[in-house]
Amino acid sequence: MKKITFSPSFQKQLDQLKRKDKKLFNRVRKQFSLFKLSSRHPSLRIHKLKGNLRNVWSLSITMNFRLLFVEDVGYYFFDMGTHDQIYKK
Repeated sequence: MKKITFSPSFQKQLDQLKRKDKKLFNRVRKQFSLFKLSSRHPSLRIHKLKGNLRNVWSLSITMNFRLLFVEDVGYYFFDMGTHDQIYKK
């Protein structure tokens, strides 16, 4: 398994999510556990993005909440949010 790292801003977002929405935070933890077992598990709905985010991957937490990461020698998670928040930046 490749190493998983978080950007400082991603870690801050996780901390805020833990305080504000425990249910969604627990869903993120569950999906990360699944990701660690199999980074291509179908329920993660991982897909590569296009356009300005063409080297970025999206991992689905719910039907509307996403985590963004890049893959190189490891997985580097750098942003999260709803579909509209993520793709309209």
